[in-house]
Amino acid sequence: MSWGLDNLPYGVFSRRGQAPRVGVRYGDAVLDLAAALHDEVFATGSLNAFMARGRTAWHDTRTLIQNKLSTDQSVTEAHLVPLDQVTLHLPFEVADYVDFYCSIEHASNLGRMFRPDEEPLKPNWRHLPVGYHGRAGTVVVSGTDVARPSGQLGPGRFGPTAKLDIEAELGFVVGSPDGAAFEERVFGVTLVNDWSARDIQAWEYVPLGPFLGKSFATSISPWITPLEALPRVRGRAQDPAPLPYLSREADWGLDIALEVELNGEIVSRPPYATMYWTPDQMLAHMTVNGATLRTGDLFASGTISGDAADTRGSLIELTWNGTEPLKLGNGEIRTFLEDGDIVTIRATAGAIALGEVSGTITPGA
Repeated sequence: MSWGLDNLPYGVFSRRGQAPRVGVRYGDAVLDLAAALHDEVFATGSLNAFMARGRTAWHDTRTLIQNKLSTDQSVTEAHLVPLDQVTLHLPFEVADYVDFYCSIEHASNLGRMFRPDEEPLKPNWRHLPVGYHGRAGTVVVSGTDVARPSGQLGPGRFGPTAKLDIEAELGFVVGSPDGAAFEERVFGVTLVNDWSARDIQAWEYVPLGPFLGKSFATSISPWITPLEALPRVRGRAQDPAPLPYLSREADWGLDIALEVELNGEIVSRPPYATMYWTPDQMLAHMTVNGATLRTGDLFASGTISGDAADTRGSLIELTWNGTEPLKLGNGEIRTFLEDGDIVTIRATAGAIALGEVSGTITPGA
């Protein structure tokens, strides 16, 4: 997959003994933007200041980088740093975090699982993109270990989760709070694994929703792919038609194919293109009540799942809440994650590769 001129995701890197700074990935190297473009906005350890400049600056800078890389190798070669010589950091300062629930297949699977005698979807589901506010302070960069959380598991019961799960998601990063159009406000996308403790969640979420079972860690890729680089498709048909504020004004479906890898073995291939609610609708719903945006806001799609069993984006679906264990190629069995397990999520958008997100489970304190 391509890490060429049509991609150029942004990230924050550092070399040994040096402070973090902003760069773009090009092949197996990082272009040091502060040095190559002589712009000190890239000398900070965060994308926030650059993202706040707005869409015109994003486009002009991307064009400038493409021109320099394609026509001025004498300049860029001096500022291309091999990936194996850098450490990658959280690419932006997360202001707020919202997690949605936008896959009709995922929502229906969980409905059938936990409410077998009812309709799988709650009455509101087809009328609005359901979501909840998460915890920005526990968003971590890929490669950060994930400690098994503890919490209440039932009446009088406290201990480490036995149902530690993944959620393969796509995240959207707000660059500028200004502008009316989706593309004026959203800078780019990143892969997300919103780790979940299903037993803690099951006990605590009634009636107000997710809390400790979701807030302990959310991993994101170190690379933010610009919105401009992504192939767009028509969003999935919706019935009933949404309210006017949720009407789509453009095609913001995204043709992105994910892979979920557990201990080196691919266990699922979720398709993002089949998501019911599109990101422009998520953003519209998130702000319709007057809630403001800030540079660095992150909102995620919720678990991405498809029709087929091997396209489900969480272990609770892949193993049907542990009743149908996964059999791995090495003979091991998994219902939920065990200590030492490594989960990696990758994705492609046409010929473009998105930066992977990975995490290793460690014992809790």
